[in-house]
Amino acid sequence: MSQVKGSKLAVLQALQGGEFISGQHLGEQLGISRAAVAKHIKSLCELGLDIYKVNNKGYCLKQDIGLIAKAVVENEYQKLSGQIGNFETFASINSTNTELMQRLASKQVVTSGTVVVAEMQNAGRGRRGRVWQSPFGANLYYSYYWLLDDGLQAAMGVSVAVGLAVFDCLHTLYGLQVSLKWPNDILVNNQKLAGVLVELDGQPEGPCHLVIGIGLNIAMPENASEHIDQAWIDLKRLGMQVDKNVLIAQLTYCLEQRLAQYQVSGLSDMYQEWNKVNAFAEQLVTLNTGQKTWQGICVGIDQQGGLILRQDGNEKTYYGGEISVRKVM
Repeated sequence: MSQVKGSKLAVLQALQGGEFISGQHLGEQLGISRAAVAKHIKSLCELGLDIYKVNNKGYCLKQDIGLIAKAVVENEYQKLSGQIGNFETFASINSTNTELMQRLASKQVVTSGTVVVAEMQNAGRGRRGRVWQSPFGANLYYSYYWLLDDGLQAAMGVSVAVGLAVFDCLHTLYGLQVSLKWPNDILVNNQKLAGVLVELDGQPEGPCHLVIGIGLNIAMPENASEHIDQAWIDLKRLGMQVDKNVLIAQLTYCLEQRLAQYQVSGLSDMYQEWNKVNAFAEQLVTLNTGQKTWQGICVGIDQQGGLILRQDGNEKTYYGGEISVRKVM
């Protein structure tokens, strides 16, 4: 996939106003030839961006995709938290989670609280090795690094806290009432709006490195959705006007609030909050690891974040991030 940088990114930024701009004017503005402008426009269209071309008028971006502006994100976050955040923004990246995991693997110093966001991922990843569709500018691709001093076991329920953080963020900004699907999906009317991927690196005892990835659908193009194997929704289809800079700042603030709560008391309070918005409460579900399958009535989660199923009148708890849950239709 082409990288979006340099003059190509400058062309895209110039089109953000929503007005037609001639190729000649773009070239003069950016110091490149009209042929180079046309080449960049073609490349941007290949990324899935919808750009109109009209003779004697020039080019116009069909939809303002609202590029991420680091300075705006930092300002919005500081207004919320009173702190100076550590945000890194990329036009294009392999995967925001992979970027942070590779830094950890190569022993680079990464500050707890570092946020990596991108306009596009060339190799976005979901759970169980799935591809996360990541078209340019369409959605939010976000990762947060957190250093937890209490070892791997203490991180077992983090995805529950992260799900609640996404819930908090969406309710605060848009008044949305979403539901949560164990272990880490955010749904609206049983359609997937967002997903969480928590990756760990550490020892049973001692510091544990967590990379918390969040993918949130904002304005998914139809051509990208062809490869998604489940019902989905995005904020645009829900009628929301989204400023990605505000969204990133609010999500980071909500996430840090939940992680601080988790570090103090685990899920002792949060598990009850999660159960109130359990997407499959008292419904028949199937759990699948790829090798084993179970069925039962979804009761909720326990204080460790495990999923409780009622089977033949008995309740049994299941743990593990690699378990897939589907409602029996």
